[in-house]
Amino acid sequence: MTFEWLVALRYLRSPNRPAVLRLVTVFAIVGVAAGAMTLVIALSMNTGFRQAMRDRLLGVTAHINLKPIGSQGIRDYKELMARLSATEGVQSIEPAVYNTVLLSSGGHARGVVLKGVDPTTEIRASEALRHIISGSNQFDADSDGIPALLVGRLLADDFGISAGDYVTLTSPQGSLTPFGMLPRSRRFRVTGIFDSGFYDYDANWGFVTLSSAQSLAGIGDVVSLLEIRVQRLDDVATVAQDVFRRAGKGFTVTTWMDENRALFRALSLEKLVTALFIGLITFVAGLNILVVLTMTVADRARDIAVLMAMGARRTQVRKIFILQGLFVSIAGTTIGLLMGYAFAWVANRWELIPLNPEVYAIPYVPFHNNGLDSVWIAVTAVVISIGATMLPARAAARILPVEILRFE
Repeated sequence: MTFEWLVALRYLRSPNRPAVLRLVTVFAIVGVAAGAMTLVIALSMNTGFRQAMRDRLLGVTAHINLKPIGSQGIRDYKELMARLSATEGVQSIEPAVYNTVLLSSGGHARGVVLKGVDPTTEIRASEALRHIISGSNQFDADSDGIPALLVGRLLADDFGISAGDYVTLTSPQGSLTPFGMLPRSRRFRVTGIFDSGFYDYDANWGFVTLSSAQSLAGIGDVVSLLEIRVQRLDDVATVAQDVFRRAGKGFTVTTWMDENRALFRALSLEKLVTALFIGLITFVAGLNILVVLTMTVADRARDIAVLMAMGARRTQVRKIFILQGLFVSIAGTTIGLLMGYAFAWVANRWELIPLNPEVYAIPYVPFHNNGLDSVWIAVTAVVISIGATMLPARAAARILPVEILRFE
């Protein structure tokens, strides 16, 4: 142990220090720990919420959407799928038909989003259809030829329907009759109820086969768009450009980030603002360290004068007080990080903070610890603490032994 560390630790552990000085030292450590712990919890919550939203979105939506510019849909979608499947980085391509319909059952009715899918490819790609809580994810028609329908858990609870029940779907794109345009209605049998964990999908979505959706909409063998999933999520922008180039004119391409840009921009801004405002706690803790060292310099002025009279250099005296502040900072930061990560792990493991899924889309506050956050939290706390030590350390180094020891 160096001379500077030995003296610094003796000053911190000395039982002869004034009680108020010991108390302020404890407050300084607690302040640094509180700032680090609060930052860890807040940033873990922000990161967890961001990742949970991303995972749930990607579980039910595609990475890339290829849409026609007009409203006529994609007619030669099979040939287009074959051409795009050769694009490097593409994992799967699923055709889809989207339509807003009126679901009626037991005297109740309301609008839902109906998605027509190819069952073989959609079951492999969609997380929602792999989380069936009642019935099955099969789209087989019943003995009377009535097509299958899969609905979300919250939608089923709202209508009081279960697997095996029959419902009526009415499309606003009607049929032209001698009596005018009449809505087109079809009966469907609920074969399964899914629970994606994402409120909007569980409360407002239903899945049918591609042919059933096309028949209900009266559009023939046409799809609304092609949904593309990539092998590596980081390559989604590059793959999207390749898909756009291969598709040719008459199409637009959007990625999952484009579709949800406002949401994730708001989360990023929230993380920045949270870090800045909670970081003020660490700044206040740095002021406590400044007070501790200033009081220590005043209390130990005679000791410093003796050390300098015995040959201690001014740089060594300055280093003694810098090391004291560094010790307080490291101790407080370590305690804060451990407590923050412990709380975040417990809160995430046992889902201690519930949320209203109708508002936040997820049922509880998720916490996700990020090692990079802990690094910059620790670095920030140490930098603030070292900055707070500079003034009292310089004051200690400027003490003149003759002036202090003259009357001793």
